[in-house]
Amino acid sequence: MSQDQDNSEVKVSTIEGLEDAGSGEAASDSTSPPDSQLSDVQNALAAKTEEWKAVNDKYLRLAAEFDNYKRVAQREQRDQIKFGNEQLLKELLPALDNMERAIKAARDNNADGSALIQGVDLTLKQLSGILAKFGVQEIEAAGQMFDPASHQAVSHVPSDTVPRDHVIEDYQKGYRLHDRILRAAMVSVSAGPAQTNEQDSMAN
Repeated sequence: MSQDQDNSEVKVSTIEGLEDAGSGEAASDSTSPPDSQLSDVQNALAAKTEEWKAVNDKYLRLAAEFDNYKRVAQREQRDQIKFGNEQLLKELLPALDNMERAIKAARDNNADGSALIQGVDLTLKQLSGILAKFGVQEIEAAGQMFDPASHQAVSHVPSDTVPRDHVIEDYQKGYRLHDRILRAAMVSVSAGPAQTNEQDSMAN
């Protein structure tokens, strides 16, 4: 075989190899998705991501609302337990007042009924103890700074012994049920020394 024949065979094989390579690349290019399909997939993925975020946000809001509802329900249940007897206890207070007045009147009049006084006093203490078991506490008034939340002022009077805006006397005791005012105390409040009040009136 001559050298020219060998060279021609080499060229032919080289050309065939290039054609095969070109056809292979064309085949591989034909399997890759077009840009439009890739864009559609990305858009669909982005839409699903937004949808998931919306669902997750809705779930978080519902969870927070449920937690708030549960806290409110628990607080209302505790209040119902603490203050469920409020109206009944409030109705008992006038009876307590009358017993205290009866004891005071009997002692002031020096009535000959010490046994009766002791009996009523014992009943009063027993009733007060029962109320205390249910969380009823007497509101301190005499000598205290006037507090409009727990004291009801029925008079303002001059006083040389009690500081201004302090309670001189309680006409009717006030009571608190746990941390809630069951009945405000009816009190008289000091207006300060009489001489100071006269000077203030003259100045006005």
